Amino acid sequence: MQKFLSLAKASSGRHLLSAVDVLLVDQDTTSSVIITYTSGKKATITHTAVSSGYEMRDFIQDSIVTALSTGWTSPSFIANIPATIVAGMGSGPVTISAIAIT
Repeated sequence: MQKFLSLAKASSGRHLLSAVDVLLVDQDTTSSVIITYTSGKKATITHTAVSSGYEMRDFIQDSIVTALSTGWTSPSFIANIPATIVAGMGSGPVTISAIAIT
């Protein structure tokens, strides 16, 4: 069964990313998270820079786990970035600016 994350990308609505066959979720920089799939494909999620830590990686990982635990009648999980994740220097909310698959 296919499962998807529904992520809001600033100024262009929601986008779906596969939540199945995930090999690794990594916080590449303070402004990007990379999801690596077992097929070798990668999804790079570019977002507002966070001050430190792995908040965005943890958010994406937790969202994938939640998506996979939903029933078969819910193929996508709407993942909204929590207000507790703030941009570097406390300058406001974190938003996703780009999602690229390679």
